[in-house]
Parts: sequence; C-alpha cells; structure tokens
Amino acid sequence: MYRFLIIIEEGEHNYSAYVPDLLGCVATGRTQQEVEENMRQAIAMHMRGMIEDNEPIPTTHTIAEYVDVALPNSAA
Repeated sequence: MYRFLIIIEEGEHNYSAYVPDLLGCVATGRTQQEVEENMRQAIAMHMRGMIEDNEPIPTTHTIAEYVDVALPNSAA
C-alpha cells in the first residue's frame, strides 16, 4: 500500500487536486468526495504507467501543516 499527500483546491464550480510527489498527477471533481475518489484512480493509473516504463515509485517527501500568523492591529 502506498500513501501520498494530495492537495485539494476549491474552484468556482468544482474541486481540483494534485499530488506533489507525483509530477503531473491531477484530477477534478464536482465535490470534494468526488475529487478524492478521482485522485485515487489517477494515482493508481499514474503508478501503473511508471511501472510499465520501469520507473521507480517515489517515496513521499511532502508534508502539509497549517500555521497561525498574527498580524498587528488585525481582528483575526
């Protein structure tokens, strides 16, 4: 089993996602749930292509974290 971080971005009319550790691996969907499922399928297809091309499957090196940033004189 492989585990990859996906980045999901909300657009005006849909969601899009990509995998920082798999260059060019992207998907879209009407909902967040749909884009997640489409991303799973895209990752599997991307990895099958890498295997067919005798390319190594990369290990994940990307992490994500939220940070809080305080600004002077701001209400947030």
